[in-house]
Formats: sequence, C-alpha cells, structure tokens
Amino acid sequence: MSHAPDSERRWTRRDVLIAAGAGAAAVVGAGLVVWSTTQGGAPSPAGGTSGSASPAAPSGSASAATLREPEVLMSADGRLELTLTAALAEVVVAGSPVRALTYNGGLPGPTLRVRAGDRITLAFRNELGAPTNLHAHGLVVSPEGNSDNVFVMIDPGGSHDYEYVLGADHPPGVFWYHPHHHGNSAEQLFGGLYGAIIVEDETPIPVTRERLLVISDIAFDANGDVRVASQFDRMTGREGDLVMVNGQVGAAVAANPGDRERWRIVNACSSRYLRLRLDGQRMQLLGVDSGRYDEPADVEEFVLTPGNRADVLVTAAAGESVLRTLPFDRGSTMMGAPPSATSGADLLAFSVGGARAEAVDEVPTQSARRDLRLEEVAGWRTLTLAMGGMGMGGGGSFTIDGRSFDEARIDTEVALGAVEEWTIVNTSTMSHPFHLHVWPMQLIEVDGATVDAVDRRDVVEVPARGSTVVRIAFEGLTGTTVYHCHILDHEDNGMMGVIRTG
Repeated sequence: MSHAPDSERRWTRRDVLIAAGAGAAAVVGAGLVVWSTTQGGAPSPAGGTSGSASPAAPSGSASAATLREPEVLMSADGRLELTLTAALAEVVVAGSPVRALTYNGGLPGPTLRVRAGDRITLAFRNELGAPTNLHAHGLVVSPEGNSDNVFVMIDPGGSHDYEYVLGADHPPGVFWYHPHHHGNSAEQLFGGLYGAIIVEDETPIPVTRERLLVISDIAFDANGDVRVASQFDRMTGREGDLVMVNGQVGAAVAANPGDRERWRIVNACSSRYLRLRLDGQRMQLLGVDSGRYDEPADVEEFVLTPGNRADVLVTAAAGESVLRTLPFDRGSTMMGAPPSATSGADLLAFSVGGARAEAVDEVPTQSARRDLRLEEVAGWRTLTLAMGGMGMGGGGSFTIDGRSFDEARIDTEVALGAVEEWTIVNTSTMSHPFHLHVWPMQLIEVDGATVDAVDRRDVVEVPARGSTVVRIAFEGLTGTTVYHCHILDHEDNGMMGVIRTG
C-alpha cells in the first residue's frame, strides 16, 4: 500500500483497520474516521477559535520547559486519605497568568496512586460558584451512597465525604477523576477540573522510568478567564485553542538511547479526540482504559476519544521527536454544516541523547484474559444515540432511545450476573464516545468490522452514522448509575441514560 503524506491522505475507518494488522494492534484503530495533518505556530493563551489548537514549542526550542508532573498522593497500609478542594485559582499557562478551575490549586489535580483492595477516603470541598460533584472514572467501585455516586450534588460552599473501596481483584491501570454534575460537567472539566488515579500492577512492569501525561485543552479570553462556550460550541462539543500536557504548553522531556519509558496518558479533554503519534520512536500499547493486551502491541499511532486512557511503552532512539496529536474529523451537527474537526497540535518535545542505557528485562506476559465472546449471553439490547433539530442558531435535542436524561427515570434494568450484548447505534452526523460507569465493556464490532482481540474499555467510539457492539458482564456490584456520550456538552444537553443493576 502506498502512503501519501498526512497533509494529502485522508483515511477511512476501513483503511485504519487494514493498516493496523491482526490481533491487538487491529483494535487500536477501530472506529476512526478521517485524518489530515498539523501546522506549526506560536501558542497564545488568549483569543483563537474553538477547534483551532496552537501547538507546543518545537523540539529543541530554547523556550521548552521541562514537563512537570502533578503532586502524587500514595496509599499506605491499604488506605489513602485526602482532602480535595475545587476552586478558582490563578495559574500560569503558556507563560501568562490566567484564572482556571483547579483541584487543590493544581492543573491537573493531585495524582492518586493506590493498589487493588485499597480504600480511598476523600473529603471534598466545593469552593466554586456552582454545584459540582466527583466521578472516579473507570474505577470498578460501587455507584451508591458516598462512593462513585453521580447523583450527589454539592452546592457552592458545601462539602461531601467520598469513600471508594477497590476490590482485591481490581484491574491495574490509569484512571481519572472529574466533575459529573449534570449541566455543569463540560464547563467544569474544560475549566481545569481533572486528575489521574493509578492502580498499581501486582507485578511491576520493568521500565527505566514512568511518566504521567494528562492531556487537556482550554481557551482563555482577553481578560485571562476561561472562555465561555457559544451555543454552537455546546452543540458540537467545545474544544480549546491550547492543548496542554499536565497544564503546560510546549513542555519537553529527555531520555537516553535504549531507555524504556512507561507513559500513562489520559485524554482529559471535554470533546477533543487525540490521535497520538511519536515519529522516530518505538511505541508499544499495553492497553486502553483498564484493558491489557496479552503482550505489548507495536503501534505507529493510536486514538483516544474523550475519557480514554492509554498505557504506552516508549523505547527511546537517539534524536529529536515530538509527541503530536493529529487532526480527527468527528463530524458535524447537521448535513452540510462545517465539520467539527479536532485540530492537531504538538504536545511534547522528546530529546534522546547521551550514553546508551542498560537493557531492562522483558515485559512479562499477561495472564489469560476473560473473553466474553466465549460466554453465554443473557440478553441483547440496542441503544440509539441521536441528535435532532440542529440549526446554526442553536437549539436541538440530544437523546438516547429518543429520550433526554431524567435522573428520576430508570432507562435500563439489568440482572446481577448477566452477560449482555449491546449494539450502540449512532444515527447522527457526529461521532459519540460512549461511556458506561462501573462495568467495563468488551469491544466486539465497530462499524461492521470485527474486533479480533480482547479489548476491554469503559469508553468506546460510536462512529457517525455507524454502530458499535460490546459485551458487558454485570457482576460484582449493584446499584444505579449512568451511561452517556463523553463529549460532555452532549451529556449536559441530555445524551445520558440511567441504569440499575441488582
């Protein structure tokens, strides 16, 4: 197959599936739409238009600052106790003082590092001017009471004590936390409220070093305040003109040739898709979300929808490289309207030089993973995601099965212990990342293409005018929670349903 430059070639989902090859690598591209390339330019903290991202400083630039990582809070003796305060704070982004929403004054908030079987006790304080709450995204914990209960509302000036109990068999991986109060989710996440949770591996993976990359986007007005989204932004899903890694624009890291680094990457954007590429370096994908492949899958690039996380091994080769996110066309609000394209940006300069590092041990083979394709299915469901009445002046409906979100209504009831197959149909002209709380989903099929490997995620892409098939084991936990589009403006506009298991 001949390949035109990125600036000329436009890829289809089937191109990606073919190019990715068989096995775990094949699912890396499942559900992708259209790509092009990115251009250079200097970042600016103010102005710009939604969906026009400024890239980071180029590799080798004297202005590139070393990547910082958030404060780390680690559990000890099976417990992690912390206070988390959501508040407006002055921070510096791209060299300019601005005001953003923060957890504990940081952008991102602190990283929580725990182990399976741990208990997290979190005293939450709301110093914002609007109601909020907290969602422990991807953690397999109870959705009831003071655990991961998205129906909790914490008023301005209020507080709430959360407690999350991880099972002894909780999967390792990178997870995250963010607001989930219906109607405020997109604004508060976009404004800066997010942080990572890492559940440690029982058997450590041998690496030279580990890095956390929380990728988010934001936009500021001329006064240094987070830009207010327009009605059209809320219809398409807002995107910022600055794309940050750990709250920085134009950061850099260095390594020695032969280093094997583990990059835990979080897509903390409210709407932006991340199509990530690191030319000149070897990337191996360990898994997405809480899923883990049998062995690391070599990839040239991969896509994270909003809410997805990736666990990546980077084997360093001498030279200068740049971690980039390349454009992704996620569709439009109506036929003939301008596309709501996720633009590209340079994210992180990666400089590799000096003495060659000593070799590290091989990555251990993962234990056999449960494959829901081999199990009896107790029920089949079809969920339909739809957008209607989209005019250029605003307005419109965002629904699942023809209904907008109502927290007082149970939309789906599932028996405890059942394995179900869900076909998620997207009738709209925009892609929708579908997120189910508590119970991970195994990808079975994306837009007619079979997923051959076991790929377990909590956010799955549902292409525009397409469908995605998943299987879910509703085991271990009971309670009432939600599923929704993880373009959070779409969730806030009603594309969310209530599920009860018991």
